[in-house]
Amino acid sequence: MPRKRSNRRKSGKPVKRSFTFPEINLSRIGNAAVLILIGVTAWLGATWMLERPVNSVRIDGRFERVSAMQVEAAMMPYLGSGFLATDLNVLQKSITALPWVQDASVRRSWPSTLNVSITEEHAAACWGKDGLLNVYGELFVEHAKHIPAELPRLSGPAGSELQVARRFFELDVQLKQRGLNAVALAVDERGAWKLELSNGIDVRFGAVALEARTARFFEAFDQVLAPFAGKVGYVDMRYTNGFSIGLKPGDRIKLADAGETEPHA
Repeated sequence: MPRKRSNRRKSGKPVKRSFTFPEINLSRIGNAAVLILIGVTAWLGATWMLERPVNSVRIDGRFERVSAMQVEAAMMPYLGSGFLATDLNVLQKSITALPWVQDASVRRSWPSTLNVSITEEHAAACWGKDGLLNVYGELFVEHAKHIPAELPRLSGPAGSELQVARRFFELDVQLKQRGLNAVALAVDERGAWKLELSNGIDVRFGAVALEARTARFFEAFDQVLAPFAGKVGYVDMRYTNGFSIGLKPGDRIKLADAGETEPHA
């Protein structure tokens, strides 16, 4: 009996298969190439600007005490890293650290220039022997070569600059209302205060009850001292309820209560 032929294919016979390749979008490739080119160009440009040196520095500002040479010397150590790589904050701090510089700003100006703007300090008072205070009561020069003669003279322990400056200008406002000016104010290590007026009077307030003694001084000046203030050498407010004065020739006039003979701290 004949055997039936099998419908199965022999394993050795090759099988034909078909493949479909994805379509290639040339426009997308073109866009990607453009983006890559832009990125590379930007990177090269940034690298070039980072390494490009600073070619010039422009200094703006109306100042008398600060020179362009000082500013350039303060900036020079930080300019070698390139135009974009230069740290503007570091430059600003270096310039602000110069004597007589209150504030400074540094900006880039393309392609290779730095613009510097400076605000100079204004001296409001002399501190100690040769220091200078600004209008904020800050000691901005410890040893000045020149002290303007018109500046008031303030002194006190280290760290008391702002406190002394505030009290001085508060007293000066009240004195100006009476046709006088304050020219000096000092506080010693014990906390005792002494004020000097433009007419030569020294006012001794001591170290305690300062506000009360100040109010009592202006009351005494208005009611008693004003008519002959030009002859007074000092006024001593270091009494419980009164005060004493000394005339410029050296005579002492007692104005305190009869029981008071010695001033207090």
